[in-house]
Amino acid sequence: MRFHVLHHGRCFDGAASAALFATFVRARFGEQVEVRYVPKHHRRGDPFDDADFAGADEAAVVDFRYTQRPELTWYFDHHRSAFQIDGDLAHFQADTSGQKFHDPAAPSCTGYLARIARDQFGVGLGAHAELIRWGEIIDSADFANPDVAVLYEQPAMRLSAWIQAAEDPAAITEFIEALLTTRLEDLAEAGWIRDIVDPRLAAHRRDIEVIRRRGRLVGEVFIYDLLDDGPRILNHFIPYHLSPGIEYSLGAYLHTDGDLRLSLGYNPWRPSEARRHDLAGLCEAHGGGGHPFVAGAAFPADQVDALRAALTTLSAQLQGPPA
Repeated sequence: MRFHVLHHGRCFDGAASAALFATFVRARFGEQVEVRYVPKHHRRGDPFDDADFAGADEAAVVDFRYTQRPELTWYFDHHRSAFQIDGDLAHFQADTSGQKFHDPAAPSCTGYLARIARDQFGVGLGAHAELIRWGEIIDSADFANPDVAVLYEQPAMRLSAWIQAAEDPAAITEFIEALLTTRLEDLAEAGWIRDIVDPRLAAHRRDIEVIRRRGRLVGEVFIYDLLDDGPRILNHFIPYHLSPGIEYSLGAYLHTDGDLRLSLGYNPWRPSEARRHDLAGLCEAHGGGGHPFVAGAAFPADQVDALRAALTTLSAQLQGPPA
C-alpha cells in the first residue's frame, strides 16, 4: 500500500504531523506501508497538483488546506483558513468516511493528530511525546519568552530552523523519518543538520540587525519591509524580541524560494483575549490565511507593488476597530 502524505512545507508542525501520520498508518496497516512525503506551499487558488496524488493508493493532507479531489482519503488540519475554494467546507462536512478531521482550536496539527489517533482509532503515539510537545509549543508560539523563539538554544528550535531552510526532497524525507527514530537533541547535532542550520543561524543574526534598523512602530504595530534586501528565510518572532510590548508584527520580505512573503502576527506574550483582529481573515483577502493569531500570504516575485499595498491596507486595519 502506497500512501502520499501531503504536508505543510518548511514547517516544523507540518513535518512532525507527517511523521506521526506515517507512524499511525503503519500501526494500522503494517510496516510494509510505503510513504511518500510531499511538501505543499500556499498559493492563490488551488495549491494542489495532479502529481501530488498520482500513483497513490491512499492520500493524506496534514497541516494544510483542504481539497475536494476524490483521491483525498485522510485529512488532519487546524488552520482557520483550511477551506478556501468554493465548496470546500460543504464537501468536508458531507464526508462520511470518518477519516477527515479539522479543529481550528487545536494548538498544533501534531498534537491534534495524536489525539485523534488515540481517541478515534486506539493508536497511541506516546512514544513520540517530546516531538508532540514541541510541535504544540512551536506552532502555537507557546514560548516562555521571545528569546526562546529567537535565540535557537533548544534542539527542537534548531530543527525547526533546518526544515525552514531545507530544499532537497530526499533530505526532507530523511528528516521526517528521523523525527521518529532519533532523539531531538541527537538529531540537532547531526552533521547533515548542522550543515544547514549553522549558516542559517548566522544569517538569522544578521536579520535581527537588519530588522532593528528597518523596523518602525506605527501605534502598537511593528512594521518592516525587507523587499529590497535580498532573499531570506525569516524568523517572524524577531520584532517581539526587539520590541516586546508591541501588539502586532507586520512585515514583507523575499523568500529564498522566489516568492514574496507577507507575515502578520499577534504578540503571543500579550493576553490572548485582548486580540482585536482575526489575522487569518485579514490575510485571506490577500490570497493567504493561517490562524487568528498568526497568518501570512505569498505573492509572485513581480508583485512588489501589490504586496506593499497590502502592507498599507493591513497597517490601517490593525490600527482600527475589528471588522
